[in-house]
Amino acid sequence: MFTGIIQGKGKLIEKRPLGGGMLFSIEANFDLDDPEEGESIAINGVCLTAKEISGRRFTVDVSPESLSRTNLGKLAVGDTANLERALRLSDRLGGHLVSGHVDATAKILERKHTGDFVLFTFGVPEGLGRYIIEKGSITINGISLTVNHCDDHSFSVAIIPHTLQVTTLGGVEQGDSVNIEVDLIGKYVEKLLSVKTDGKDGESSKINAAFLAEHGFLK
Repeated sequence: MFTGIIQGKGKLIEKRPLGGGMLFSIEANFDLDDPEEGESIAINGVCLTAKEISGRRFTVDVSPESLSRTNLGKLAVGDTANLERALRLSDRLGGHLVSGHVDATAKILERKHTGDFVLFTFGVPEGLGRYIIEKGSITINGISLTVNHCDDHSFSVAIIPHTLQVTTLGGVEQGDSVNIEVDLIGKYVEKLLSVKTDGKDGESSKINAAFLAEHGFLK
């Protein structure tokens, strides 16, 4: 589990095929304090397993599934990616709960400067629009962000100067693809509202929109 608060960047030092997937060797631009072989680390928001950790360098295996659903396969040697180590239970939850399981990629439709800020507009990946809400949380390339505006076809976020400096969003342009993970709480709510009661065919779960409104979860 992660928070979407990026700790630094990692440069891709080596990339080679491995059993249908890829092996990446990455060098972080920050110290990996108390590194643990087999720990989880998010690379552009993709939860992967770190191994062969030596100083600031480590390797990860990237599965065919991750290559097909994310932008990791497009990374070239010398490119950088956002890094976040797994959340400790004692850590501050500065962003929101991020699983590191990317849903899809989204294309940047527009990048517009507004003073010191940059306003990004993204296309809505198929099937994910119902989980994207105004002022809700979304993860882009591993970064926890707040949705400014959304409609059936697009959504926008405003990026502050600090985030532009410490993450890879400072270098992406219109037409580039980014990894998207929607807020997982919305998925669980949808599942609960659609589930049937065990052993009672055709009877809906007692948790529904009326129940949530009655108990103050909906207005």
